[in-house]
Amino acid sequence: MGTVFAVLLVFAGCCSNVVFLELLVREFPGCGNIVTFAQFVFIALEGFIFETDFGRKKPTIPISNYVIMVTMFFTVSVINNYALNFNIAMPLHMIFRAGSLIANMVLGIVILKKRYSASKYLSIALVSAGIFICTVMSAKQVHEVSKDGREEDGFHAFVHWLIGIAMLTFALLMSARMGIFQETLYKKYGKHSKEALFYNHCLPLPGFLLLSTDIYNHCILFNQSTPVHIPVMGLTLPIMWVFLLMNVITQYVCIRGVFILTTECTSLTVTLVVTLRKFLSLIFSILYFQNPFTAWHWLGTAVVFAGTLLYTEVWSSVSAALRGVDGKDKKAE
Repeated sequence: MGTVFAVLLVFAGCCSNVVFLELLVREFPGCGNIVTFAQFVFIALEGFIFETDFGRKKPTIPISNYVIMVTMFFTVSVINNYALNFNIAMPLHMIFRAGSLIANMVLGIVILKKRYSASKYLSIALVSAGIFICTVMSAKQVHEVSKDGREEDGFHAFVHWLIGIAMLTFALLMSARMGIFQETLYKKYGKHSKEALFYNHCLPLPGFLLLSTDIYNHCILFNQSTPVHIPVMGLTLPIMWVFLLMNVITQYVCIRGVFILTTECTSLTVTLVVTLRKFLSLIFSILYFQNPFTAWHWLGTAVVFAGTLLYTEVWSSVSAALRGVDGKDKKAE
């Protein structure tokens, strides 16, 4: 029952979170900082009350290690948000971040000296090819749109887009490095996911002072958005604040669901659920928001997710399960 509940939380929370994020970004493309700040405050407050018991519970993993992890986590979050300001469409943003398998494998080979099976290398090749196809097709769209303006404007639009791709690439590698660092900490001190969740969101809060001007400016913009009436609460709020509130709540539901999955299921099941969730979010974003998506984008997307599923060895697991069922049926006969 716990597994089913966790899966429902992941699909409901994460998929709806992407919807509210796109509603925010479509209106104000540069609002990533205020969204991240609100998410961090909410999760840190919840963790301070329920995980640390109002600061009375000491951390199992030394704070110095969390400072290193938090620096990487904060950097990844901010850069991923800023990338949306550089002509990066939401579908491409989601597809590109699916390349975390590539970054994890590369850094695993370089840092941890890991070796992988042939199927793992094939899966990474598929993911790389899928991302390359989607990226090239998106680059062509940027070029085609820019032809409507002056040649100089088109060149600057393309350079702007390249900066966004570079930011996503850096964030991908930094995120993989953070995962390896977290893995080594868990091996040394034991797995304390909820504690790590709290400190990863609490310690970076002072860093938002560097972004305070941008956050304040977007607060003003949010206040000026169209007011809507909230029937249950009997309040009238600017619609952008409603979207932000729903984004924060669904983000917490999403993270909470993934946390329960990691304690209830194997890493294979967690990866499969998260992969399917990303795929559904991508499809919904394309259809509902009518994002530009060509046949080549669909091909690239299919290749990315095929490679991801191959990496998790889900096909082998399904085959083994079916063989087990067939074996039981033959014995029964």
